[in-house]
Amino acid sequence: MPMMNTDLTIGRSGQASAQAAPRCDAALSRLEISIHDTMAPLEQEWRDLDAHPLNSLHQGFDWCRAWVEAHGSRLAIVRGTVDGALQFILPLELVPGRLFNTARLIAASHSNLNTGLFATNALPLPHRAFADLLAHELNHHLRLNIDLVTLEKTPDLWREKPSPFVGMPGVKNQNASFQLPLLSDFQRTLAQVNAKRRRKKMRISERRLEAIGGYDYLVSQTPGEARALLDVFFLQKAKRFADLGLPDVFREPSTKAFFHALAGHGAAVDEPLLELNAIRLKGEDGGRIVAVAGLSRKGDHVICQFGSIDEALAGDASPGELLFYKMIERLCGTGVALFDFGVGDQPYKRSWCTIETSLRDIVLPLTLRGRFAAAYHRTVVRTKAAIKANKVAYAFFQRARSRKQSATSADGTADRA
Repeated sequence: MPMMNTDLTIGRSGQASAQAAPRCDAALSRLEISIHDTMAPLEQEWRDLDAHPLNSLHQGFDWCRAWVEAHGSRLAIVRGTVDGALQFILPLELVPGRLFNTARLIAASHSNLNTGLFATNALPLPHRAFADLLAHELNHHLRLNIDLVTLEKTPDLWREKPSPFVGMPGVKNQNASFQLPLLSDFQRTLAQVNAKRRRKKMRISERRLEAIGGYDYLVSQTPGEARALLDVFFLQKAKRFADLGLPDVFREPSTKAFFHALAGHGAAVDEPLLELNAIRLKGEDGGRIVAVAGLSRKGDHVICQFGSIDEALAGDASPGELLFYKMIERLCGTGVALFDFGVGDQPYKRSWCTIETSLRDIVLPLTLRGRFAAAYHRTVVRTKAAIKANKVAYAFFQRARSRKQSATSADGTADRA
């Protein structure tokens, strides 16, 4: 796939615009986009957009840079202006496949919420007009290299505000995400989710842990501490996946390097990209970590990126539940308004959360192969949703994926679709 020209502009002026097919919509002349294959020239503008509270931390400059450096990603970053004023940045990476090439949001496979980066809550164009114009311009510029653009896990409504992508075609993602509002104090927060039951479960967990020597609740204070706890998480999660016959989504060295970069970032700032929390045993098993969770914070929004437990030791004490209790208790009164349990429908999330956020995958085919790819993507997503609704079928499907992953590892090849 040939490299893309950096900073090629399309819109109100320039040869590319002059050669475009005639368009009757008067709004078209207001939108101008440029495509960039490196991040550095956009850093200041990107960081300015980072500051907007509704833009997902997963599209933040440092988050995306960590992924790109760990994976060596090739980029097609879309910068958009309306009437000459910067309105958005869509940080896309190029993913070549056997049959078609895709441009997707950077690190989409390990993100919980994708919004893109927008300058304001309200675009200066109607949502439908913006959707049509953006699709047209992406098609005009990217189709020589890309068959399909995907913007996965985007909410139509986020923090009670409609997404700028709401007018774009898509399919409902097989997973929703789940959130708990944090109120002015912990007691009011717990009252939303049966405070009596929560306190009882916490007391049972603490009694069982005290019976084997007690515990400490840890929050990483240095990059070294964060990385050490992250390695514990990788080990615990790998064992959990293996026990269930599931593929380990954290197994690739580049993925581990990405999370290590996040954990090591921010030693001199108040909000590190990835903060590790843990339950550590005292007594005879002193020093043993039995639960780990990774949190990321942007403003008043905290996302739990992942979690794991050591089921071989103190599993009956529900250390994972205790860890969530401690994290939420600590964050109440610190300016956090929303604790996000992330993507995936699991009983413990439903037991904690009062908000369920539906997510969509926006799929924009740019070529004939892209249209087949888009149809395939929609079919896969709908099939996954149907399989996840059937526990027996879901277990069989995951075991099959795990066997395929093991065979691929033995051959030393990567399965890329």
